[in-house]
Amino acid sequence: VSGGGKSEISKSLRDYMLYGPIFVADFDNDMALVEQVFNKDYSQRWKEGAQGKPDYEKRPSRPILSDERSLGSVIKLLTPSLQYTDEFNAWLASIPSHIYAIVFIIKRFYRNDWDGEWRSRFRVDIVNGASGNELKIGERKLVGTYLRVGLLASGDWRTFKVRQDFMPAVKLQTEDDITASVVVPASRTEASLATYAAASGLALSHKFAVNCEYRLFQRPDDAVHRGLDKQTEWDLAQPENFLSNFEPLRQDAVRKIVSHIVDFEKFTPPMQEMLRAAIESNAAYTVSSDQVRLVDGVPTKNPRYLQTRPDLIDPFSAYVAMQSMRFGRAIGAHAPVLMPVNAVLTGRRNNPEERGSGTRAKIRGLAVYNPIHYQELPELFMEFICSLTGKSPSTTGAGSEGALTKSPFNAVRPIVDLNAALVSYVLTGLAAFSTSAGYVGPRVRIDHDISLLVPEIWCRLTPRERDPRHMIALGHLERLVDFDHGGEKILASRLGYRITQRFVNDYFGRIFDNPAKVFDEPLLRPETQDAEAFADGIKNICEAQQRVARQYLEDGSIDDAVPPLRALLHIMAEGHWEGKDVHDPAVRHLFTREYLLASDWYAARLRAKQALDVKLWQRHLAYLTAFMEKAPYRAESVRLGGNLRKNDVQAELLRVQSDAYLGMLRGMIGVDPSVVA
Repeated sequence: VSGGGKSEISKSLRDYMLYGPIFVADFDNDMALVEQVFNKDYSQRWKEGAQGKPDYEKRPSRPILSDERSLGSVIKLLTPSLQYTDEFNAWLASIPSHIYAIVFIIKRFYRNDWDGEWRSRFRVDIVNGASGNELKIGERKLVGTYLRVGLLASGDWRTFKVRQDFMPAVKLQTEDDITASVVVPASRTEASLATYAAASGLALSHKFAVNCEYRLFQRPDDAVHRGLDKQTEWDLAQPENFLSNFEPLRQDAVRKIVSHIVDFEKFTPPMQEMLRAAIESNAAYTVSSDQVRLVDGVPTKNPRYLQTRPDLIDPFSAYVAMQSMRFGRAIGAHAPVLMPVNAVLTGRRNNPEERGSGTRAKIRGLAVYNPIHYQELPELFMEFICSLTGKSPSTTGAGSEGALTKSPFNAVRPIVDLNAALVSYVLTGLAAFSTSAGYVGPRVRIDHDISLLVPEIWCRLTPRERDPRHMIALGHLERLVDFDHGGEKILASRLGYRITQRFVNDYFGRIFDNPAKVFDEPLLRPETQDAEAFADGIKNICEAQQRVARQYLEDGSIDDAVPPLRALLHIMAEGHWEGKDVHDPAVRHLFTREYLLASDWYAARLRAKQALDVKLWQRHLAYLTAFMEKAPYRAESVRLGGNLRKNDVQAELLRVQSDAYLGMLRGMIGVDPSVVA
């Protein structure tokens, strides 16, 4: 939905990193604590019967500085866990935060030929006769990298140190609002996808998506901070731009910006060069990346520009990615490299309640989701049908944007899109995870920091680790359940599953030094911030879903809904379908692949697709025959090989009319019978 972080999800995390020294409070005391960490017996950390406990009789616990233990293993070792004893977790909590950073950087630089003698190689400067506070290895100052994840109520950034060996992923955004996609049976794709399909759990069908645009509609929120959004500053410095809601600056304003050298040099070189060039050319107007248009004297929150697709500007990165996949899947040099969709990461915009005049809320709260949620198909499509967004700079208000949010781009009714989308999800088995933007709970502002972070996590997960069934089994996801509040039933189950501290501990350690600190209890359980706001936010969602679903009942669209969506619309609007709620096994069964493949309505979609194809080739044949029979075109028809072309068309018509062709369509989404005349 609008404001969910579509622009941000493609941006490099590198621009949001901060760099600073590795802090030492008291060198001698801190090194003594570090030595305690290195020398501790970690074989005693496990609870009785804990999952994953090694057999120490076969192999002793590996020392932290052993080359048999990776940096990631050390981070996991020093992260609190439900599998560890309370005493060990308490000991971890007693270690000052800055000690962890020292332990990890020593591990990062440690070499076996040091023979355990690490302490003499690290030092601090002596400043005014006392030990300084910046850690060095020899004469080299050590630098740590920090990442912003959310803001405090004061407006200050919440920063966390990332692993010393962390490198941001290279992201290639190749599509924006308008995409063409197709669902193809796995049996009709290249053999190299068989292994991929087995690993990803996509056994029946694959989805492929292709962009329809060569420019991306970006909103550079963070460009107001000079030098932060390096991509935007480079883009805006290029010629032939289309910009919206940037302030048109006259010569005197540009000269004033350039003359303030200290602030001017915060810009990246491309923006500096553009502004200087604007002065030299005496341009009537120009723009600066940090100067947005003033609307009624207030800076707009919705600057936009069209960005030429990065894969077209820098084809080398796309080429490297493509060739890497080619090698990894052993695909020949001239064969296509098919890239099916393997993860669905949607964004949602949340906001706290905004008070109007008196006691009434101007905008109701929607900040009830924690950073990452997973929803099974019934709950997911309740969200898709409603597509509820909180207050966003992208919109003039809050509320439902319409099914799947892009209905204005289509000339078909929303129910047709919804039917096709559901069939696609069922056939491919793709699981959808949603990311919060704006707020988590009414008191924790996160802007788009989670949107930036989630792709970094997902690209470091194996297909098995991304499987929600695996996550649920390991306790990485917890299910929300309905509860009573003030004598009223709150349907919290509509939110599906949310990540737990165990998810954070196990996966965020691939990015952060101290993953347990990144998402605390108020972030993972927003209800702890304000129970009343949490309950009202869920009511807001359910009421919006009810209101939207009733429109489908009132305008008759429900008559063309596939049976799973018909049941879901009744449940959203009336609370039940044939006396069953959304948790009833009979309702859940409607959303399974087994049910879909055995259903008459799916068979009707395939027959409708066949009928449409037959009509298409009949039209081709009629046009070609008419062309060949017209006297003025007979010679041209011979030159073009009309008879051969006609034979090909007749052969294709016979093929699409056959039962074999109908069988080949199994595993595709087919066509909605309601749109076939």
